[in-house]
Amino acid sequence: MGLKVGDKVPEFSAVRDNGEDFQSSDIIGKEAVVIYFYPKNFTPGCTKEACDFRDSYADFKSLGAEVIGVSSDGIKSHTRFKKKYNLPYTFLSDSKGKLKRLFGVKSELLGLLPGRETYVIDKEGIVQLKFNSMNASKHLGKAIAKIKEIMAV
Repeated sequence: MGLKVGDKVPEFSAVRDNGEDFQSSDIIGKEAVVIYFYPKNFTPGCTKEACDFRDSYADFKSLGAEVIGVSSDGIKSHTRFKKKYNLPYTFLSDSKGKLKRLFGVKSELLGLLPGRETYVIDKEGIVQLKFNSMNASKHLGKAIAKIKEIMAV
Protein backbone atom coordinates (compact mmCIF):
# COMPACT_ATOMS: atom_id res chain seq x y z
CA MET A 1 0.00 0.00 0.00
CA GLY A 2 2.73 2.47 0.93
CA LEU A 3 2.63 5.86 2.58
CA LYS A 4 -0.05 8.46 2.01
CA VAL A 5 -0.53 12.05 3.11
CA GLY A 6 -0.89 12.16 6.90
CA ASP A 7 1.20 9.04 7.53
CA LYS A 8 4.28 9.09 9.74
CA VAL A 9 7.36 7.86 7.89
CA PRO A 10 8.66 4.68 9.55
CA GLU A 11 12.37 4.38 10.28
CA PHE A 12 14.46 2.93 7.49
CA SER A 13 18.08 2.55 6.49
CA ALA A 14 19.79 2.66 3.11
CA VAL A 15 23.21 3.22 1.56
CA ARG A 16 24.25 6.77 0.62
CA ASP A 17 26.00 7.67 -2.60
CA ASN A 18 29.30 7.86 -0.66
CA GLY A 19 28.89 4.26 0.57
CA GLU A 20 28.01 5.26 4.13
CA ASP A 21 24.92 4.04 5.95
CA PHE A 22 21.91 6.34 6.02
CA GLN A 23 19.54 6.17 8.98
CA SER A 24 16.25 7.98 8.41
CA SER A 25 16.06 8.84 12.12
CA ASP A 26 19.09 11.14 11.67
CA ILE A 27 16.97 13.54 9.61
CA ILE A 28 13.29 12.54 9.38
CA GLY A 29 11.38 13.93 12.34
CA LYS A 30 14.04 16.60 12.86
CA GLU A 31 13.75 18.72 9.72
CA ALA A 32 11.56 18.93 6.64
CA VAL A 33 12.65 16.59 3.84
CA VAL A 34 11.87 16.19 0.17
CA ILE A 35 12.45 12.63 -0.99
CA TYR A 36 12.08 12.11 -4.69
CA PHE A 37 12.12 8.72 -6.40
CA TYR A 38 13.17 8.63 -10.03
CA PRO A 39 13.76 5.85 -12.58
CA LYS A 40 17.44 6.02 -13.64
CA ASN A 41 20.59 8.13 -13.51
CA PHE A 42 21.76 9.85 -16.72
CA THR A 43 18.43 9.56 -18.58
CA PRO A 44 17.10 12.88 -19.96
CA GLY A 45 14.06 13.28 -17.66
CA CYS A 46 15.88 12.13 -14.56
CA THR A 47 18.86 14.38 -15.27
CA LYS A 48 16.52 17.36 -15.73
CA GLU A 49 14.73 16.58 -12.47
CA ALA A 50 18.00 16.19 -10.54
CA CYS A 51 19.32 19.46 -11.96
CA ASP A 52 16.04 21.25 -11.16
CA PHE A 53 16.43 20.20 -7.52
CA ARG A 54 20.13 21.20 -7.66
CA ASP A 55 19.27 24.65 -8.99
CA SER A 56 16.79 25.19 -6.15
CA TYR A 57 18.76 23.40 -3.42
CA ALA A 58 19.79 26.66 -1.73
CA ASP A 59 16.11 27.65 -1.60
CA PHE A 60 15.18 24.37 0.10
CA LYS A 61 18.04 24.76 2.60
CA SER A 62 17.06 28.36 3.38
CA LEU A 63 13.52 27.12 4.10
CA GLY A 64 14.93 24.49 6.48
CA ALA A 65 14.47 21.47 4.21
CA GLU A 66 16.77 18.74 2.93
CA VAL A 67 16.52 17.01 -0.47
CA ILE A 68 17.19 13.31 -1.07
CA GLY A 69 17.08 11.50 -4.41
CA VAL A 70 16.35 7.75 -4.57
CA SER A 71 16.70 5.29 -7.45
CA SER A 72 17.67 1.67 -7.94
CA ASP A 73 21.06 2.74 -9.32
CA GLY A 74 24.14 1.59 -7.42
CA ILE A 75 26.55 3.69 -5.39
CA LYS A 76 29.10 4.09 -8.21
CA SER A 77 26.43 5.29 -10.62
CA HIS A 78 25.14 7.80 -8.04
CA THR A 79 28.68 9.06 -7.44
CA ARG A 80 29.28 9.60 -11.17
CA PHE A 81 25.84 11.23 -11.57
CA LYS A 82 26.47 13.63 -8.66
CA LYS A 83 29.92 14.55 -9.91
CA LYS A 84 28.95 15.06 -13.56
CA TYR A 85 26.02 17.37 -12.74
CA ASN A 86 27.40 18.91 -9.52
CA LEU A 87 24.46 17.65 -7.43
CA PRO A 88 24.87 18.83 -3.80
CA TYR A 89 22.35 16.63 -2.02
CA THR A 90 22.26 12.98 -0.90
CA PHE A 91 21.29 10.09 -3.14
CA LEU A 92 20.22 6.73 -1.75
CA SER A 93 20.67 3.44 -3.55
CA ASP A 94 17.53 1.30 -3.54
CA SER A 95 18.77 -1.63 -5.63
CA LYS A 96 16.39 -4.12 -4.03
CA GLY A 97 13.36 -1.80 -4.10
CA LYS A 98 12.95 -1.79 -0.32
CA LEU A 99 12.35 1.97 -0.08
CA LYS A 100 10.14 1.97 -3.16
CA ARG A 101 7.92 -0.64 -1.48
CA LEU A 102 7.98 1.12 1.90
CA PHE A 103 6.86 4.41 0.36
CA GLY A 104 4.51 2.78 -2.15
CA VAL A 105 6.06 4.19 -5.32
CA LYS A 106 4.08 2.89 -8.25
CA SER A 107 5.69 1.62 -11.43
CA GLU A 108 4.60 3.17 -14.71
CA LEU A 109 3.86 1.85 -18.20
CA LEU A 110 2.42 -1.52 -17.20
CA GLY A 111 5.07 -1.94 -14.53
CA LEU A 112 7.95 -1.66 -17.00
CA LEU A 113 9.31 1.69 -15.79
CA PRO A 114 10.25 2.51 -12.21
CA GLY A 115 8.01 5.23 -10.82
CA ARG A 116 8.70 8.94 -10.42
CA GLU A 117 7.21 10.14 -7.15
CA THR A 118 8.00 12.98 -4.76
CA TYR A 119 7.26 13.07 -1.04
CA VAL A 120 7.38 16.15 1.17
CA ILE A 121 7.77 15.27 4.84
CA ASP A 122 7.41 17.84 7.62
CA LYS A 123 9.62 18.32 10.69
CA GLU A 124 7.50 15.85 12.65
CA GLY A 125 8.07 13.12 10.05
CA ILE A 126 4.54 13.29 8.57
CA VAL A 127 3.96 13.00 4.81
CA GLN A 128 2.47 16.31 3.61
CA LEU A 129 2.66 15.68 -0.15
CA LYS A 130 2.76 12.59 -2.33
CA PHE A 131 3.05 13.55 -5.98
CA ASN A 132 3.22 11.02 -8.81
CA SER A 133 3.90 12.11 -12.38
CA MET A 134 6.22 10.79 -15.07
CA ASN A 135 6.61 14.44 -16.13
CA ALA A 136 9.92 15.23 -14.41
CA SER A 137 9.53 18.99 -14.75
CA LYS A 138 6.47 19.13 -12.47
CA HIS A 139 8.08 17.74 -9.31
CA LEU A 140 10.23 20.69 -8.23
CA GLY A 141 7.38 23.20 -8.30
CA LYS A 142 5.07 20.95 -6.28
CA ALA A 143 7.79 20.24 -3.72
CA ILE A 144 8.92 23.83 -3.18
CA ALA A 145 5.34 25.11 -2.93
CA LYS A 146 4.52 22.52 -0.25
CA ILE A 147 7.73 23.24 1.70
CA LYS A 148 6.90 26.96 1.68
CA GLU A 149 3.38 26.17 2.87
CA ILE A 150 4.39 23.86 5.74
CA MET A 151 7.27 26.07 6.85
CA ALA A 152 4.84 29.06 6.83
CA VAL A 153 6.91 31.19 4.48
